[in-house]
This record gives sequence, C-alpha cells and structure tokens, in this order.
Amino acid sequence: MVGGPLLWFARDLAVLHEKRVVGRGGRVDTDPGVQREIDCRRGELVLAIDDWVLRAIPQHRLGATLHTETVGAVIDRLAEASVRAHHALMTLAANDEMLHCAWHRLAELADAYDDLVRDVLAGRRRLPEW
Repeated sequence: MVGGPLLWFARDLAVLHEKRVVGRGGRVDTDPGVQREIDCRRGELVLAIDDWVLRAIPQHRLGATLHTETVGAVIDRLAEASVRAHHALMTLAANDEMLHCAWHRLAELADAYDDLVRDVLAGRRRLPEW
C-alpha cells in the first residue's frame, strides 16, 4: 500500500497538518473558519485514501479481524506525527525529552502502519468501510 497516490495524499495531509499545528512563521492561524476548512480538506483526503484502498486492495472478509481505523485515518495520524516530529527537530535542543517522544511516537505509528498493511495483504485483518 505504499507508493503512488498514497504518497501524494500523505504529502497533502502533512501540508494541512503543518498549517494547523505549526503555521506560517511559527504562528498558527486560530481563526475557526480556517481550522474548519483545514479539517474539512483533511476529511476529504482521508475519504479519498479509503476509496483508493477499497478499489486497489483485495479485502479478505472471512476470518479476518476487523481493524478499528481505516487506512486513511492511520495515514492522517502519521502525517500529523511527522509534522510534529520535524517541528520538534527544528525547534528543540537535541537532548530535549519532547523531541525524543515526538520521534518515538512517529516510529511507533510507522511500525503499526507496516503491521496493518502486512496483515491486510495476508488476509489476517480487514478494514472498516465507512
């Protein structure tokens, strides 16, 4: 499930999270309308990812355990964690515990995504359809 459209969707999600979390020049636009617009676009991208996965990846329904999140939701969380980790790298001291926590969280999410992809492709997990 890596490559192609998913990379573009993930990049677009990261750009939106950067606007939402970091902002321009380190200042986040707190205008509720701007935040709603960002969240709406994120929702559209998550649905686009889920639609692509549904069409591109065969789902094994019999005997496969249901995962609690869609691939789109997982990629959205990965994009946010990536933005937070990179922002921490650029703004915190190398020995700052928050920096290490941000990168640890990103690594855990990346591992969980890899496990999910492997399990879906092997027929051990199935994805929710929203």
